[in-house]
Amino acid sequence: MTAFRVLHIDDDSDIREVVVVSLALDPDIDMRSCGSGREALALIADWPPDLILLDAAMPEMDGPTTLARLRENTATADIPVVFMTARAQTREIELFRTLGAVGVMPKPFDPMTLAAVVRTYILPSNGRLDTMRELFLQRANSDAVTLAKHRTALRNGTTAPATLTGIRDIAHALAGAGGIFGYSDISDAAAALEDAIIAERDGSESVEGIASALDRLLIQVEANSFASAEGSYSGAEGSHVRFESQEPEAAKAQS
Repeated sequence: MTAFRVLHIDDDSDIREVVVVSLALDPDIDMRSCGSGREALALIADWPPDLILLDAAMPEMDGPTTLARLRENTATADIPVVFMTARAQTREIELFRTLGAVGVMPKPFDPMTLAAVVRTYILPSNGRLDTMRELFLQRANSDAVTLAKHRTALRNGTTAPATLTGIRDIAHALAGAGGIFGYSDISDAAAALEDAIIAERDGSESVEGIASALDRLLIQVEANSFASAEGSYSGAEGSHVRFESQEPEAAKAQS
C-alpha cells in the first residue's frame, strides 16, 4: 500500500516529537516535520505531502501566512491543510475554515488516536482543490444570507456598531480567502466593503456607500455560485438566495 505523506509544522520541538511518535503507530503514514513555515515551504518543493498539519501560532511566519503562501503556488495550492491550535474556539475554527483549511485540530490532542484522526483528512489527490473551492462557495453563500439581513438594516437606517462590525468581519474573511481559491472578484468586492466600513468610521464614507459596496459583494457571490452550480445552488440551509443591485433610494427590504 502506498504510504501517505504527512508534513507537520510546529515551532515547538516537544510537540513535533510527540507527533512523530504518534503517527509512527500507523505504518502507512510517512511523515516529516519542520520548525517553521519557511522551512516547510523549502521542503515541500522536494517532498510534496498528501496532508499538512500546521500550527496556527508561530513566530515570523504564522499558520495563516504559511497557508496563504501554499495557495499562491500552483504546485502546492491543492494540498489539504489541518490547523492545530490551542485556541479552538468557534470563531477561530470558522476563520481557519474560511482561509481554506480542511479541518482544525485542538491542542492538546490524544497521541494514541492522532493517526486515525489524520487519516480522516487524507483525500484522493484528484479534486482536492475543487472540493475546497466548493466549500468556500458554500461558506460565501451562507455569509451572503447574513449580509443580506445586514443590508436590510442599513437600508432602514440602522448603523449600530454591532451591525457594521458584523459586516466588516465577514468581508475581511472573504477578502482573504477569495483570492486564495481563485475568486478574485469576490475578494476584491469584499476588500472594498471592508475599506468602506473603515472609511465610514473616520467620516470619509457614507452609509449609502457601505450599502452599495455590500450590494456589489452580494452580486459577486451570487454570480460565482450560479456559475459553479450551472444556475442553481444549494447552500447550507438548502436554498439559494437571489440578490438584486438597488440604489439606496429605491431599495426595498428583503426578508
